[in-house]
Amino acid sequence: MDGEAPRSILNVNSEIGKLKVVLLHRPGKELERLTPEYLRQLLFDDIPWLKQMRIEHDEFADVLRQRGTQVLYVEDLLADIFNDKEVKKNFIDDMLRQCKIDNLELYEILFDNLYQRSPEELVEVTISGLQKSEISNEDREYSLSDYIYADYPLYINPIPNLYFMRDPAAVIGNGISINSMHTNARRREPMILRYIYDYHPLFNKDESPLWYNYTIPHSLEGGDMLVLSKEVVAVGCSERTSAQGIEILARNLFAGREELREVIAVRIPPIRAFMHLDTVFTMIDYDKFTIYPGIQDRVEVYRLVRGKNNGVKVIPESELIDTLRKSLKIPTIRLIESGGGDPVTAAREQWNDSTNTLAIAPGVVVTYSRNEASNEVLRKNGIEVVEIDGSELVRGRGGPRCMSMPLNREDLS
Repeated sequence: MDGEAPRSILNVNSEIGKLKVVLLHRPGKELERLTPEYLRQLLFDDIPWLKQMRIEHDEFADVLRQRGTQVLYVEDLLADIFNDKEVKKNFIDDMLRQCKIDNLELYEILFDNLYQRSPEELVEVTISGLQKSEISNEDREYSLSDYIYADYPLYINPIPNLYFMRDPAAVIGNGISINSMHTNARRREPMILRYIYDYHPLFNKDESPLWYNYTIPHSLEGGDMLVLSKEVVAVGCSERTSAQGIEILARNLFAGREELREVIAVRIPPIRAFMHLDTVFTMIDYDKFTIYPGIQDRVEVYRLVRGKNNGVKVIPESELIDTLRKSLKIPTIRLIESGGGDPVTAAREQWNDSTNTLAIAPGVVVTYSRNEASNEVLRKNGIEVVEIDGSELVRGRGGPRCMSMPLNREDLS
């Protein structure tokens, strides 16, 4: 590109600053490749109805646009970089290796097939997968694994969780963490984000540090990462995010962000209902958080600060809310319990991600309309609630925060 390099689009210094640019994925054919036999393997509890799912997701995107947010789609950015033939070749090679296509003859057949496709067609295979029936390869020599796994219908699995864009990467300050996913079903997602980071002109690597890379063997997922301020980041130690991953991230952030004072590690019960920190706890205003009732008594809290030799010092803390109050330097913190504090209602609405709110400005959040009790209690506490339908979107077990990757927020004054 001629002339001065473009400035990076990345800037996220809080959870609540006005959302200026967001990255989404519009659900596609990958959801139609979910079958009952493979639901658990692909991290779903049910088979969603794609047509309705897309209607709901389009409503979500439109709500964001109406509030002044620029909406980008990961599939469009990926297609952009596939116009470069070398990038396209390298990506296909990486994808086939990640899919463990070890038979050289089969690898060459698949590589040639994919390389002949247009950028948009290659994006579709990358996300929706590739069925064996789509490839003519009867003349090749079959390997033992071909015979053993003959009943398995796919060469390339779909990645139906991609519409939960929060998890494979997270912007912190002017940099990005491209995360190491806990499950095999999601490990292609951060590879996609790494290619976009490396090759798309929206991402200027000279100005946007890489805080974490998906090749690191310790899991770290974006649903556990909350940018509370320029000085404080919270990370959940959960079913999906490891203690080692948090320490590596903290070390890299301390080395690259002078203004960062501490990383708060919050250990939550490692169960599917509390999959990530943002399924039980999100920031919605300067001094307000929504929380699943009772969770604060089930967490362990640790402050990570700079240690010797550019390392990390860990300080155990006794209580989450007091730690947040002191770290954010505010006199009080108001916790707003989902479900209105009623344990039965809270449990029901927790299953529908009532606590997984997306702040689009201070005190303004997007939620699912079905979580009526939780939305009502938010309004009673002075929060503006923007509701969207989510009867099908929620089947993947994620809410508005899960579905969005903020790339740029206004800094708080």
